[in-house]
Amino acid sequence: MPIYRLTDSLTFPHPNEADADGLVAYGGDLSPRRLLTAYAQGLFPWPHGEAWPLLWFSPDPRTVLIPANLHVSRSLRKTLHQGVFTVRFDTAFDRVVHACATTTRPGQQGTWITPGMRHAYGILHELGFAHSAEAWLKGRLAGGVYGVSLGAAFFAESMFTHRSNAAKAAFVHLVRQLGAWGFHFVDCQMHSNHLERFGAVAWERPHFLNALAQALRLPTRRGRWAFSDNQDTTPSNGYAARRPI
Repeated sequence: MPIYRLTDSLTFPHPNEADADGLVAYGGDLSPRRLLTAYAQGLFPWPHGEAWPLLWFSPDPRTVLIPANLHVSRSLRKTLHQGVFTVRFDTAFDRVVHACATTTRPGQQGTWITPGMRHAYGILHELGFAHSAEAWLKGRLAGGVYGVSLGAAFFAESMFTHRSNAAKAAFVHLVRQLGAWGFHFVDCQMHSNHLERFGAVAWERPHFLNALAQALRLPTRRGRWAFSDNQDTTPSNGYAARRPI
């Protein structure tokens, strides 16, 4: 199956043109318009190193989490109940992305979050489309997750943790708030056992694209986010097979 080379035009091939690994196209740039166009069509960029051009993917199946189906383990529920972490939105976006790019992960060499990606998503954050959920411990950033919001869909990009359960706490509070706001789903992109334990499931591409089209009918919650009153998280006491978030 041919892989399309992008031009200066913002046009992407249909996701159904992807190869067996989900690769749809290569080339182009990381401008805000191109990134938002890609997400709206069910694609995302996935750099594979300096020797490769920029690659664009639409995996099939797609790993998706519906907020109402979020599963929280007993031990994590205990951590959340104890108020170990304070979780906030959009107070340290650049630091979260930097930590996602630089934190060592077992079995993973290097990072796909290039300096160009960090710059591009920083611009999306300034424009009100990209957001971070951050877990803080005694005033220090302990973990977090970031992604892109369009309509009633949230595209989770990556997460990191420097303390046990910190990233999980940020992710759970994020998903719960998205559910309270009426988001339809969180796009987790690629399968992992970690995401499956949270309740993420596999959607075939036609199902995902149809759900995405429905989600994009709703307005985008643009701008800096803050938790709603019913989601107060302040403690009450003192080219590859996987792209894991």
